[in-house]
Amino acid sequence: MDQHGSSSRMPYSVAPYPANQSMRPSAPAAVGAIQSPQTTGPSASPVQLAQHQLAYQHVHQQQQEQLQQQLQSFWANQFQEIEQTTDFKNHSLPLARIKKIMKADEDVRMISAEAPVVFARACEMFILELTLRSWNHTEENKRRTLQKNDIAAAITRTDIFDFLVDIVPREDLKDEVLASIPRALPVGGPTEGLPYYYMPQHGAQVGAPGMFMGKPVDQALYGQPPHPYATTQQMWPQQQQQPPPDS
Repeated sequence: MDQHGSSSRMPYSVAPYPANQSMRPSAPAAVGAIQSPQTTGPSASPVQLAQHQLAYQHVHQQQQEQLQQQLQSFWANQFQEIEQTTDFKNHSLPLARIKKIMKADEDVRMISAEAPVVFARACEMFILELTLRSWNHTEENKRRTLQKNDIAAAITRTDIFDFLVDIVPREDLKDEVLASIPRALPVGGPTEGLPYYYMPQHGAQVGAPGMFMGKPVDQALYGQPPHPYATTQQMWPQQQQQPPPDS
């Protein structure tokens, strides 16, 4: 009788294991579906990154040559306008603001009539050159609106503008310095810092909302049992807490 009773209880002790094992393969399948773009992408990424890096360097060199040509034409026009200037009373910038800047130095007591004219012209050329260099950075990023980070880029790329480093916001300078360093980007990484950089299209995103492809997967998170199995464990103590029915 003991042997018959123990053999009759064997199916009940073995049955839960196949049931749980049938639920467990769903987790590796989901992980494989999520990681598939990451595992298949890097196989061809070194060649693609090298090609994109060469293309970026070629385009960047062309843009620098174009900027140098624009600067040469700009300064040639400025020298020509200075030689042809005959009106020294009208200024492009407010004269009161020019005098205020000049009087910022405590040693300055009096200002001659010719000094504001020369100073106003120098400020005008300074603003025009900084705007030209900033607009070049705007065109590099395929935008049509001049932004603060464009001015920060012009300052960091030009040695004579080093005195403006403390005036430009630090965040813009930091982002621009990081973006201006040529480096190999990981597959699925951000490409805002590199113009003319196009990533190959992967398959449709698989996973829960709020999950971004191209980021490292937390193995501890996906190594946990699936949600249906967790819910059964949570519901089981509640069933035990229910009072037994009245006999």
